[in-house]
Amino acid sequence: MHFSRHSTYQDGGAVPVIARGVGPYIWDDRGRRYLDALSGLFVVQVGHGRRELAEAAAKQAEELAFFPLWSYAHPQAALLAERLAHAAPGDLNRVFFTTGGGEAVETAWKAAKQFFKLTGKPMKHKVISRAVAYHGTPQGALAITGIPEAKKYFEPLTPGGHKAANTNFYRALEHGDDIHAFSRWAADQIEQAILMEGADTVAAVFLEPVQNSGGCFPPPPGYFQRVREICDRHDVLLVSDEVICAFGRLGTTFACDKYGYVPDMITCAKGLTSGYSPIGAMIASDRIMEPFLTGTTSFAHGYTFGGHPVSSAVAMANLDIFDREGLNQNVLDNEAGFRATLEKLNDLPIVGDVRGDGYFYGIELVKDKTTKETFDDAESERLLRGFLSKALFEAGLYCRADDRGDPVVQVAPPLICGQEHFDEIEQILRSVLTEAWTHV
Repeated sequence: MHFSRHSTYQDGGAVPVIARGVGPYIWDDRGRRYLDALSGLFVVQVGHGRRELAEAAAKQAEELAFFPLWSYAHPQAALLAERLAHAAPGDLNRVFFTTGGGEAVETAWKAAKQFFKLTGKPMKHKVISRAVAYHGTPQGALAITGIPEAKKYFEPLTPGGHKAANTNFYRALEHGDDIHAFSRWAADQIEQAILMEGADTVAAVFLEPVQNSGGCFPPPPGYFQRVREICDRHDVLLVSDEVICAFGRLGTTFACDKYGYVPDMITCAKGLTSGYSPIGAMIASDRIMEPFLTGTTSFAHGYTFGGHPVSSAVAMANLDIFDREGLNQNVLDNEAGFRATLEKLNDLPIVGDVRGDGYFYGIELVKDKTTKETFDDAESERLLRGFLSKALFEAGLYCRADDRGDPVVQVAPPLICGQEHFDEIEQILRSVLTEAWTHV
């Protein structure tokens, strides 16, 4: 079991078994229905049970089930690469396929390292990312991740990962009363990290548009424009890690478009196929690709299943659904309603902050709303694992109760959802969080 305490099951606890799904709902093997308010794991954008995606997979498997992209190509990967390049901003026209998000992050870091070696700056190899940020579990991606508990058992990690402050305005270390001043301060922390390490040694800055871990930290106004200026000033590549935020989660195909910045690379996965088949990608600018195009140079990197024909075909069919049903616009049309519905929970004594964007929100839980006092480790253990996770599920809501950072509940429903589903999410959260207050 991934990221699971196996003692829970050894002591007699049953493993929940999810047997089927239709639209935004899932059913377990006992026939009980739940609202999938996390889209599986920020993945199932178009909802469960889409026959046309299964049919696209079957058709492709009959025609060409597998062929690698190692010096060869196949039609579905070529078509998908063209489609992604067309959707990406600026000159991000080069697509390298992986099988998931962690591999996409690994790919981007390796591409950045080799790019600078090929362009006469071989010392540039380090990465700046943010505190509490999650960028994956492979050794390189884990070094970019900013969660101590996720890393400590696997150290020493790939060297070169360094951290700066994140954009948690609710717990701002500086300028907590002025979001514009906070924005500049948070961006400037990235520049300070670059200077501290030496700009001639830093290759890239990796940032999620909305930071997942810690509970959905959106960027304050002007933040990414300032970071883009900083990266340009120090010849550092800006990588937009959109494994969660791309493909409609925030209402745009790529989240960097929503916040008005053009990165040097984008990493993506999850929503590209809505989870119906695994795939990921690193999308790079023409400038990054240019030094790889001459002589005997190659990008010394690859994955057996990267750009798998079946996954590529499913991705194309999934993006067809996006276009036909206007799912990005559905998010933009309904995001204000989703926010307003979740913000109703602010009247509960346990709710300290409701934050996020699009269909991607975190609800931070506190002991004291006035002082923002959080729960200690023992209290958090009792609250999240001892009560909330099980109680929310039993009440018919699949979401995430998380303490990577301060305790939060995260919700990210499929992009097909509307007000009736928002109301259902709010009503279940209200009931369970009200009861949770008595368990603290």
